[in-house]
Amino acid sequence: MSKGRAEAAAGAAGILLKYLREQNRPYSAQDVFGNLQREHGLGKAAVVKALEQLAQQGKIKEKTYGKQKIYFADQDQFDTVSDADLQGLDAQVVALTAKVYKERQKYCKEWRKRKRMATELCDAILEGYPKSKKQFFEEVGIETDEDHNVRLPDP
Repeated sequence: MSKGRAEAAAGAAGILLKYLREQNRPYSAQDVFGNLQREHGLGKAAVVKALEQLAQQGKIKEKTYGKQKIYFADQDQFDTVSDADLQGLDAQVVALTAKVYKERQKYCKEWRKRKRMATELCDAILEGYPKSKKQFFEEVGIETDEDHNVRLPDP
């Protein structure tokens, strides 16, 4: 085993525990291995061993479905949330959604305005231009929304 992989395997339990707590969703050993292998260089055997160890220590929970084992963070470690807190968060989500929608409308309006200005300017230039609109756009290097199959969203 390489030196880097040995060090990674030694800290695997801490890495896996932190990962499962942050994600707060169930994972199989294969999923955890696939998600963390590039970042931390953990081998599959080290991941399985560390998950088994954490489950035996009671730091994470393990459920077996047939041959498949699923690991997830112990839900008792998380604080319970009151209904008032949930309602506050719901109100915050509604407010932020409205803000995003308003911003989207603002930027779509600006997009339309600028597109109209650019089109009018190009049309004015093309009145005295001897070639076609397509050739003019190629010479100048103008890329249109239609060239990239982009459509302005509805207001």
